[in-house]
Amino acid sequence: MSGRSPDAPVRAPASYQRWDGITFLHWPYPPAVVGALLPPGLVVDVLDGAAWVGLTPFAMRDVRVPGLPALPRWSQFLEVNVRTYVRHPASGTDGLWFLTLLCPRRAFVAAMRVLGLPYVHAAGAVVRTTGAVEYAAATDRGRRLRVVVEPGDAVRFPDAWSDAVTGRWNAFTRRAGTLWRVPVEHAPWPLHDAAAPRLRTDLLEACGLPTPSGAPRVSWSPGVDVRVGAPRPVALVHVPHRRGRAAAVGPGG
Repeated sequence: MSGRSPDAPVRAPASYQRWDGITFLHWPYPPAVVGALLPPGLVVDVLDGAAWVGLTPFAMRDVRVPGLPALPRWSQFLEVNVRTYVRHPASGTDGLWFLTLLCPRRAFVAAMRVLGLPYVHAAGAVVRTTGAVEYAAATDRGRRLRVVVEPGDAVRFPDAWSDAVTGRWNAFTRRAGTLWRVPVEHAPWPLHDAAAPRLRTDLLEACGLPTPSGAPRVSWSPGVDVRVGAPRPVALVHVPHRRGRAAAVGPGG
């Protein structure tokens, strides 16, 4: 279940990755609006009375499969994803549903699309300056993101909402009419308060969402090392309930 720490270790990872310098931008939406974009078998995971949509740009680094080294240039690139928070009611498993993912590596895009993930090709870059990080991306069809983020103080004790949206240990995909779950494992996010004084994007609208009405909730992390498991059919998966899960925000990155 969502929370500060993983449900279980990924004992046989299919991939190792580093999610570096990640920003979390979140907007609330009516649950019915987001629910209309979900596949059969998943429902909105409501937090604080809303469905939340996250826009998360970061630097993907050191992507490799077990037994092989990361290719120095190919394995480092900007990734941007638009995601929401869902639950599989039959099993109780919660996780992420990706509305789109942007990546500049065409081979990576093609491979991930085979797994049912909605990757699209996009040029992009991350630029770090003193006190700020700038992310910029543009798809082949002209969809764009440009955001300047100013990380602030470290958050010593993240609240339940922050843990629920960043501590997600499953990503769902749908392929060949079957719902699949991809487990992930990493250390708890070292989160920082952050501001986004400059933000321009049409990625949410491109996913079929209305234009958000207010400023996003923003946090930033220097990143984590990640172990990604192999996809498995949801019907064959049981995720045990973990005691002590914060319930103040309702049902539970």
